Amino acid sequence: MPHRPLTERDTAARGADRHVRQLRIRQRVADAGFARVEALAEEFDVSPMTIHRDLDALQSQGWLRKVRGGATTQTSAVFHGDLEQRTAAMPEVKNRLSAAALRLVSPGQSVMLDESTTALHVARRLPQRAPLTVITNFLTALKALAGVPGIDVVALGGAYYPAYDAFLGLHTADAVGSFRADVLFMSTTAITHGSCYHQSQETVHVKRALMEAAERRVLLVDHSKFTRQGLYALAPLTRFDLVIVDDGIPRAELRRIRDAGVEVQVVPC
Repeated sequence: MPHRPLTERDTAARGADRHVRQLRIRQRVADAGFARVEALAEEFDVSPMTIHRDLDALQSQGWLRKVRGGATTQTSAVFHGDLEQRTAAMPEVKNRLSAAALRLVSPGQSVMLDESTTALHVARRLPQRAPLTVITNFLTALKALAGVPGIDVVALGGAYYPAYDAFLGLHTADAVGSFRADVLFMSTTAITHGSCYHQSQETVHVKRALMEAAERRVLLVDHSKFTRQGLYALAPLTRFDLVIVDDGIPRAELRRIRDAGVEVQVVPC
């Protein structure tokens, strides 16, 4: 018997099924810490290839790390967790970095922030320099500043990624082009051989747009970024006007990036 052509309703139903399945897979991995492809395929009555596609999608959204045979929430050199996990990592170092960043801000300026948890620490300090205009794609930062006297907030929309609580992708990058800011504060997932890297293209698109839209670009990174790896190249450190890092950075690494012409401020922690 010939197959019936898929209708629009069939396509919508399949999309809904996929969405529900991915939500449940995400919860399984989060609860157990690890889940095997074969077990997930059996549980949801789909092929292992379908589960692999689901895991690829969830990894790109920042929910989990795909590993041989399954997926895990355990952090690694290439995956450092969703927003909750990243917020809990090295809070005191990020607090010190944000204090150094605040000294670069003057009342009346326009400030751009990326979706990094380090930038969130900066956001929480910005009311000390009001009045300011703050432009960001990071919903957590928007909520922190919403209604604060003297802070005008501009939200950059686009596709919403709940693992980051941020808007990312090409539409967000296009939205950035409508603005020009005095200074950008951002972070990065990994720094390898003098360049910044990320695990998702959607993140790279937006961060590149933010860099183009800012008069001054400031990178805030803790020393662990120099031990991590990323898939997609963002920009060399030389594209930043200033890199602020904590004093846990290896001396040899600090010397290398300064020899490359990068201005670096080391913050004691």
